[in-house]
Amino acid sequence: MRSLVLDQVKFDANGLIPVVVQDEATNQVLMLAYMNLESVSETMQLGQMVYFSRSRATRWHKGATSGNFQNVKSLWLDCDQDTILARVEPMGPSCHNDTHSCFEEPQ
Repeated sequence: MRSLVLDQVKFDANGLIPVVVQDEATNQVLMLAYMNLESVSETMQLGQMVYFSRSRATRWHKGATSGNFQNVKSLWLDCDQDTILARVEPMGPSCHNDTHSCFEEPQ
């Protein structure tokens, strides 16, 4: 894996890059989200995940309202440099359905 270097990130035509978010402790995939240049930079500065919400067209600091922050453990680029793998320590549910992963059924 390639450690993320900001000037190597290949954003799409909309200025976005997909990010696969994985729990560092369990390797479980938590969610798929998108980032723009601003949110990638802010994530690297804060050490917490900041995304770009396509539906709201704005930045989204995960946990800012819920307290369910995702602390960054590592950021990696794939071989084409057009997808990010974020390994995180989740501080609560990652999904808006209150599940650990967005790939789980709500109880």
